[in-house]
Amino acid sequence: MLRSYVKRTGHFTSAQKKAYESLSPEYIIPFCEDKLDFHNIFSNDNIILEIGFGCGFATAEISQANPDKNYIGIEVHKPGIGKLLWEIEKRNLKNIKIIEYDAVLVLEKMIPHNSLDGIHIFFPDPWPKKKHNKRRLIKRPFTDTLAKCLKKGGYIFMVTDWEDYADSALFELTSTEGLLNSCGGFAPPQSWRPMTRFEQKGREKNHEIRELLFNKI
Repeated sequence: MLRSYVKRTGHFTSAQKKAYESLSPEYIIPFCEDKLDFHNIFSNDNIILEIGFGCGFATAEISQANPDKNYIGIEVHKPGIGKLLWEIEKRNLKNIKIIEYDAVLVLEKMIPHNSLDGIHIFFPDPWPKKKHNKRRLIKRPFTDTLAKCLKKGGYIFMVTDWEDYADSALFELTSTEGLLNSCGGFAPPQSWRPMTRFEQKGREKNHEIRELLFNKI
């Protein structure tokens, strides 16, 4: 199976490991092939899903600022999961759950159609070598799956610092049935989005940050 990610082997600190071991049963939803019932998981059905949250700092910041919304983060990198779990405990967040699995299969198997208010994709792996472009996540038919999982009026918000990935994602999302570009091109910077570590690295390399915002019609 062609995967859109590589499991990194970054350092698993003792704090991250402790958080992972002690908090996983409460906050990690095991992968399964049944659709989730959000009413049984959260207090309301206002659900934002994030694909690949990295170290989870932006995820924690956004969820803390929006206690009326619920967040599901998908990630396969254990140190990043441990870091987000540590942030959840430190901030006493009650509106986040995590799924430690391949995002493609999670969206296909676990997320009901017409159930998500939004999807966040912050700095996905750009797979910069041309021969690896096929591994990029934001392309059809996966974007069709994303659109099906959104409620009417729900949004997809993506940020990248790779120009050719931004251009290809703009084309793929524009070509996805049921999605409408809310800005006619790239979106203006969204003030609610915290800066991520990947964004800092991109800016240090003088990469231009491009944002995309599409709504389900």
